[in-house]
Amino acid sequence: MGRLRRSRAHHARRDVHRASRTRARTKDLDQIQLIDLDPKNRVKLEAQPIDYELPGLAQHYCVECSKYYETDNALQSHWRSKVHKRRVKQLKEPAYTIEESERAAGLGREGKRPTSSTIPVSGDVAM
Repeated sequence: MGRLRRSRAHHARRDVHRASRTRARTKDLDQIQLIDLDPKNRVKLEAQPIDYELPGLAQHYCVECSKYYETDNALQSHWRSKVHKRRVKQLKEPAYTIEESERAAGLGREGKRPTSSTIPVSGDVAM
């Protein structure tokens, strides 16, 4: 007989499972692009009133990652991190729109013949 396989081989997936929970869900990229990066909303998010429920009293917020940090040093080190730079690079690409998804599914107007209501009726033309 050979050696037995180690039991509980998937215990390392715990953090992956916890990150995928609904309560740990972060904002999607299109939500950040359309709402948070708007100059009016960005100013409001960067200068929030003190909130005792949020980390760092809601004073240290990264708009691009939509995440609160405990201290200003933690926020500064986050800005230098690879995770933040990757998120900024993703946000530079245009948001995925509903029209784009419809075109991908073949529901767009490209290549289709015009409908009968848009074709001019030529019955009044005299020969």
